[in-house]
Amino acid sequence: MKNIPFTFDLLPGRWIPTEYDSHLKRTLSSMQGQYQNASAYSALLEQGDRLLYEVYELHRPQIAGELLHGVSVVHPGLVGDEYFMTKGHYHQVRETGEVYYCLQGQGKMVMETEAGEWAVEDFRAGNVLYVLPKWAHRSVNTSLTEDLIFLFIYPGNAGHDYATIEQQGFRKLVLHRAGAPLVVDNPRWHGPQGK
Repeated sequence: MKNIPFTFDLLPGRWIPTEYDSHLKRTLSSMQGQYQNASAYSALLEQGDRLLYEVYELHRPQIAGELLHGVSVVHPGLVGDEYFMTKGHYHQVRETGEVYYCLQGQGKMVMETEAGEWAVEDFRAGNVLYVLPKWAHRSVNTSLTEDLIFLFIYPGNAGHDYATIEQQGFRKLVLHRAGAPLVVDNPRWHGPQGK
């Protein structure tokens, strides 16, 4: 971690920061219970613990005033007819937002609030997505051939709440249907009160 202002490069084609402090790899086994088709999930896992996405982080203090940032790469693929995606999370400090800048690929950002609102926005190279405070969010790669790569920036004190999503999932799923992504209701979604 640097104690003076700094720069780093994102080289086109790979988009991985030229400098980073940690490299997180999320595999299929870390997404147990997140895909609707449990038999398709199990069958794919039997073929090997596939790498679904990676996160390259530049460390900063996890305090108010700092901005945590890095690059995520969501690889292409399907579990049944559901695209590879990130775990998704709320921020522990609900009153914090996040900015995403898509560097490569195409996808969807699935979002919702605990109050019942939901939205699904397109990700495409060159666009910027702002996730409002109080909104859970999950990135989905809707290409079957190309990585979805984006830069993320969020407040240092935001934290991550993965557990809420692991327990209840998202209200909406993004499925591969007739050669294109289709947003549908999640039949297993029950909400925080079991609704």
